Amino acid sequence: MISLLVKEFNAFLNSLIAYIVIGVFLTSMGLLMWVFPETSVLNYGFADMDTLFSLAPYVFIFLIPAITMRSFAEEKRAGTLELLFTRPLTDWDIVLGKFLASFLLVLFALLPTGIYYLSVYLLGDPVGNVDTSGVIGSYIGLALLAGIFCAVGLLASSITTNQIVSFILAAFLCFFLFSGINSLADLNVWAGNVLIIKQLGILYHYESLGRGLIDSRDVIYFFSVTALFLLATKTILSARTW
Repeated sequence: MISLLVKEFNAFLNSLIAYIVIGVFLTSMGLLMWVFPETSVLNYGFADMDTLFSLAPYVFIFLIPAITMRSFAEEKRAGTLELLFTRPLTDWDIVLGKFLASFLLVLFALLPTGIYYLSVYLLGDPVGNVDTSGVIGSYIGLALLAGIFCAVGLLASSITTNQIVSFILAAFLCFFLFSGINSLADLNVWAGNVLIIKQLGILYHYESLGRGLIDSRDVIYFFSVTALFLLATKTILSARTW
């Protein structure tokens, strides 16, 4: 698995995908946090990073499927996936290797945003007047969210040979899981089950972590959903139906 992980990660770095993803993410978040007046921290009047953590998931909805869309789809189209299965690797090795490679790339894109925290920290009045625990919780939530999106992207890529179809399907599923379920819960048809339905969606647990309270139930939710999509991907690959 480690060898596949290294191979996949190097493949990202040797292509334009990694640099485009990192560049687009940092540029868009930088503009939203510091330039656009509607979302700029400088105009908001509070030393916090709510702009980053509230808008980054929606950027991830498009960027992460762009990373994962070729993981299996391209290999199936080119006929190289069969060769991969001839190597001394289990199905889980292949799934986890590709998952960790894409997940590490997303984390690599998140690292430079630490500069945003330092800037907000120094801009506080007094200096350091920022909810550090909330920032840490939000970063953990964003990383766990990226894990789910990467798993969703791999599943979408495993069921098609077309990268564009994989991208669209993954983006739709990520959007539905993140905010679609929460929107459905707001419909006036669920009587007293609104909270239960919201707890099925990602947004409820993501916002909970953003408050700085690392609840084991939220962490278990993220790990469980990620594992579910990885299991579904492994099941599809094991079927060898392409």
